[in-house]
Amino acid sequence: MGIIYCEKDRTFTLQTKNTTYQMQVDQYGFLLHLYYGKKTEGCMDYLLTHYDRGFSGNPYDAGEDRTYSMDVLPQEFPCYGNGDFRSTAFVVENADGSMSCDLRYKSHTILKGKYNLKGLPAVYASDEEAQTLEILMEDPVTGVMVILLYGVLSELDIITRSVCIKNESNGKIYLNKIESASLDFLYGDYELLTFYGRHAMERNVQRVPVVHGTQKIGSVRGTSSHQYNPMMILAERKTTEDKGNCYAMSFVYSGCFQGEVLKDQLNQTRMMLGLQEEAFRYPLEKNEMFKAPEVILSYSSRGMNQLSQNLHQCIRKHICRGKYKEQVRPVLINSWEASYFDFTGDTIYELAKAAKEVNIDMLVMDDGWFGKRDDDNSGLGDWFVNEKKLGGTLGNLIERINDLGVKFGIWIEPEMVSEDSELYRKHPDWALTIPGRRPVRSRNQLVLDFSRKEVVDEIYSQICKVLDQGNIEYVKWDMNRSLMDIYSATTKDQGRVLHDYVLGLYDFLERLVQRYPNLLIEGCSGGGGRFDAGMMYYTPQIWCSDNTDAIDRLQIQYGTSFGYPVSVVGSHVSAVPNHQTGRKTPLHTRGVVAMSGTFGYELNLMNLSKEEKQEIREQIAEYKNYAPIIQNGLYYRLSNPTEEEICAWEFVYTDEKEQSKVLLNIVMQAIHGNMTVNYVKLQGLEETAVYREEKSGKRYTGSALMYGGMPLPVELGEYQAYQYCFVRES
Repeated sequence: MGIIYCEKDRTFTLQTKNTTYQMQVDQYGFLLHLYYGKKTEGCMDYLLTHYDRGFSGNPYDAGEDRTYSMDVLPQEFPCYGNGDFRSTAFVVENADGSMSCDLRYKSHTILKGKYNLKGLPAVYASDEEAQTLEILMEDPVTGVMVILLYGVLSELDIITRSVCIKNESNGKIYLNKIESASLDFLYGDYELLTFYGRHAMERNVQRVPVVHGTQKIGSVRGTSSHQYNPMMILAERKTTEDKGNCYAMSFVYSGCFQGEVLKDQLNQTRMMLGLQEEAFRYPLEKNEMFKAPEVILSYSSRGMNQLSQNLHQCIRKHICRGKYKEQVRPVLINSWEASYFDFTGDTIYELAKAAKEVNIDMLVMDDGWFGKRDDDNSGLGDWFVNEKKLGGTLGNLIERINDLGVKFGIWIEPEMVSEDSELYRKHPDWALTIPGRRPVRSRNQLVLDFSRKEVVDEIYSQICKVLDQGNIEYVKWDMNRSLMDIYSATTKDQGRVLHDYVLGLYDFLERLVQRYPNLLIEGCSGGGGRFDAGMMYYTPQIWCSDNTDAIDRLQIQYGTSFGYPVSVVGSHVSAVPNHQTGRKTPLHTRGVVAMSGTFGYELNLMNLSKEEKQEIREQIAEYKNYAPIIQNGLYYRLSNPTEEEICAWEFVYTDEKEQSKVLLNIVMQAIHGNMTVNYVKLQGLEETAVYREEKSGKRYTGSALMYGGMPLPVELGEYQAYQYCFVRES
């Protein structure tokens, strides 16, 4: 049983296969956090200690007991105004203007299955796979109600958290801060892993000690951003990939966020993740309810590879949806780096013919097919086909390409508008701009106000008219700037606009998913600027980065792997010299790197030699052979590409027939004179089993590969790559 309530101790215990999460309602009705970690039995309240701490106030209920203080006790949902001077998860501005909240336990409910959050993405599961705990808390003075939600997916060692706020006070209140999940640790020496970056260099790993004070990441850009990813890991010092205790929080949300980790005066650590408080002041009228986005929690006592695998399984099986949830995706070629804006219907058709010759499954027509759009200065918002440019209807072009045996996909950017567009001239107030101020431009475009239903409805209608013109099987949904000039013409409460924008985006995407259930949508925001579990609920793959350089991608994909499965990573082979870095890497290496993703091509096939085209045919055949291993296998990081001269990673997969296969991938990042030999130790194998390497036919025991390792060839030339596929024989 995943959720246990003990009346005697007033404890709630959430049990998963390998973990225990426990909290307790104390004598005053406060909900205290007792424990989260490796599976235990019994009541853990003995861990609490009570001393008189100077300048730590005491609730009135405690009378003359100075040893009881909310400023030092571990709490389940800490709120501002009840004596806790640490950074808290909840700040509310009451109807009388006061900034105080004192939540006490009222009741709880245990349910089969996993709760859902209407209008928001969330983990889903069957009644057999999950349980839900609802805990009702109330401020007895104001009547503000808080429902804490917990979803327990026992087999995956996953716990989800969300919170709903209901205004049962006598007037309008404002929510100024909501962190969906908070964890308090009584002691421990921790390090914090966050994933920072910039456009074309996303999700670099940063690992720093947790020190006194607050360490904070976040985004105020309207999206989860290139700069910080809404996923973080707290790890005990010296935790490695296969040893040590570590905790993850991943936000199922695609807008502004913040994550905080702080060490307090008593060396206790608090970890929180939720909505960004800057520019957030959400109004709630009497009897209205606010649902906060979800956070996915997981814990591993066996290092960070196991922690990542927990998150991968959850996202792949319980976030991603639809036809392509676990299905191998078509190998595609995107027209962007082949031609940018300079194309016609005939050149797109010729690219599709070339794609057919090398066995590519799909042609994607990128930016430039609509309105007046020959560069990035005009046309956004006018989602009607430029038939003059295409030399005919979109339907006719799709039919011609389909007749080749090639699928067709298309690029869109529905959230944006150009000032030079029919839509903007007709509805200038539909863009996010502040009256009396000139707007901040980015990529010479503005952002449509998706917090307004009429705006979402109009763009949705335009996009559907395009998608109905032919057999379009794929959409690349792009979003190429951050949000600024936050002002909506239809509300007095501007502090709600950024969140309502994301709700409008989700409404659009949900309608699209329901209307076109067989459509594969790939998310994109200048590459990885909105790479989060929230988008993965609608788009089962996301363009990982606009940087297609294979060597840079090693680092980007390494950081991405800590929180997200390979099956959601959009990764392509591109031309050399690379368009972002000018670097030249072998075609084989580019293929090996791109195979740790959905796999495709981003180049002009007509510029390739016969030998290169033949190599692409062989690459595609190899990828399709390995695709089930890559998409569904357990992922292991075997090296750190930021510190070592090799980048190595591995997939271990067991199919329905119980046949185990292992795919080992290595890229040499450096070459030297009189080169030394590198060795790679595999993980996740059966020690006594025998594994045959497919190409060489050599046999190894699992223990030999894990503890002895594999020597890598010493070859001349930069950036050599190697792939070894092992099949378990006994």
